[in-house]
Amino acid sequence: MYDFVVVGVGPPGARFARRAAESGYDVLALEKGTIGEPLACSGHVSTDIWAFTGAGAREQLFQNAVYGARFHVGGPHSDAYPFYKREAASNVIDRVGLDRHLAELAREAGADVREERTVTEVTEHRDRVAVVASGPDGTEAYEAKMVAGCDGPRSRVRDQLELPQPDELLHGVLAFSSETDSQDFVDVHLTPPTFFAWRIPRGEAGVEYGLAAPPGVHVTKHFEELIDGYEVDVSHRCSGAIPIGPPDRVTTRRAFLIGDAAAQTKPFTGGGILYGMTSADHAAREIDPDRPSTLAAYEYAWRQDLEREMELGHWLRRAYSLPEPVQRIGLGALSGEIGVHMDRPTSLVSPTHLKAMLSRLRG
Repeated sequence: MYDFVVVGVGPPGARFARRAAESGYDVLALEKGTIGEPLACSGHVSTDIWAFTGAGAREQLFQNAVYGARFHVGGPHSDAYPFYKREAASNVIDRVGLDRHLAELAREAGADVREERTVTEVTEHRDRVAVVASGPDGTEAYEAKMVAGCDGPRSRVRDQLELPQPDELLHGVLAFSSETDSQDFVDVHLTPPTFFAWRIPRGEAGVEYGLAAPPGVHVTKHFEELIDGYEVDVSHRCSGAIPIGPPDRVTTRRAFLIGDAAAQTKPFTGGGILYGMTSADHAAREIDPDRPSTLAAYEYAWRQDLEREMELGHWLRRAYSLPEPVQRIGLGALSGEIGVHMDRPTSLVSPTHLKAMLSRLRG
């Protein structure tokens, strides 16, 4: 019997598998396809990403440095309101390469990472969890003291164990052009209903275009308008669900959710790589597979760390739906140098940000 079966080997699953294996636990990690594919997530992340990677990762994965964002209330040719920092605010990385790198770190730590395993059943018993998966050689059955559901926004683990759903699932679309662009600003368009669209320069790797919106919105139509506005040809289109709003409970007696499965994402951007891996670290520190009561400590720890950030993130997102004249006034008044951390909305009241605001006012 394993200590943990981890379902899903994206960044949260790979991170938890690595940390649990480093603590001496017997870990099996199952990925339904090939690790990193298909791509369904942006590669634009905060510079904190390098605290979660191994030696040489930056040289292998880095594509571009971003110092700020230009916000547009209209299309590509509308007025832009720039927000920037003096140092790199974020990095653009090889997103598929990140997944593979993190999975390899888990393997090196001693986790048994297996690809092409689609989990079909998860059954919780008093003293164990039974997991059934289909693999290259047919049906496989495993038992573990606990199971970690790291299997994305439409989590099979969550559904099988009847855990509550995220508050909402946005529909996101990504595509890429071959144009070389090493600009150090991303472009954000507040045109899609209740969310936004983006353009991210990736250096020699091309440019990423994306858009997200709630169900019922014609996402494809809005995305085509974005691409037409930039007058570019795109390829490698992909789409996926973006969970927003974690449920009140992400644990059972012997199971727990991490990452998109738990909607541990930023409400104002939809990004979840750093929140998911941060929560994976909390899980690895707090959960003892021989003591189911420790799952409560995980619930407490990740919420203490991220819940306030998420609450403030919801307030930021509300600004996307303000009337256009109000958006223009607000963006015009606030644009300029900032000291905000892209993963931490609470940094809006940090000394760094307040110093930047005062400097701008004096100027």
